[in-house]
Amino acid sequence: MIKNCMWKNIIVVFGLVVAVTGVAYAAASHGAALTPDEALQKLIDGNKRYRENRMTGGALSDGTARTSLAHSQKPYAIILTCSDSRVPPEIVFDKGLGEIFVIRVAGNVTDPVVLGSIEYSAEHLGSPLVMVLGHERCGAVTAAVGAKGKGTGSANIDAIVKAIAPNIKNAARGCDVCRGDAKCAETKKDAFVECVVVVNARSVAASLTKQSKILKHLVDAKKLKIVAAKYDLDDGIVSLLK
Repeated sequence: MIKNCMWKNIIVVFGLVVAVTGVAYAAASHGAALTPDEALQKLIDGNKRYRENRMTGGALSDGTARTSLAHSQKPYAIILTCSDSRVPPEIVFDKGLGEIFVIRVAGNVTDPVVLGSIEYSAEHLGSPLVMVLGHERCGAVTAAVGAKGKGTGSANIDAIVKAIAPNIKNAARGCDVCRGDAKCAETKKDAFVECVVVVNARSVAASLTKQSKILKHLVDAKKLKIVAAKYDLDDGIVSLLK
């Protein structure tokens, strides 16, 4: 009887060890062996769960996950997005600890620090995907459009406006909403801002390989994919931008 109890206890303990190890392994190996397209699909699937109120990311954010990730990480996607409080990538894509490497800055623009952060995750952590995520009604873009080339009164905010400014000109030339309307930024401001959001995200995504030899090498070697996307504040949809 005592032997049977001992064996039952051993089996139970062994089962718990296997279960914990399995969760830990899953948490620690998020990015292992994922292709860029597989990583992108995981983001798309997570966004779908978020919109349908079927979120599961919390299961990978418990104490076991935290412990398993304490000494290493393998995020499978790098998200460069705006600092806007309504666009937290971990929630928007229903992700837990260790899954995504997030860089947030107003207007999702780049500078050497942002580029270095992306390079670190892509080269040293092996992340196979970069997503530049703009969003609807972006305050940074709205401020840049409203500045009309003038200073805002803050040298630091002016730096953000300056980074977005070229894409305001590109939007004025290329957006359908502005065709035939030289004063589009004034007559159709809301629609124009959305156009600039799209142009800005695309432009930033396209500029990454031009600004970084490391990222260009990884893209050329097909180890890294860079995409642009836009988040809709109203319905929560993340749409890829072609």
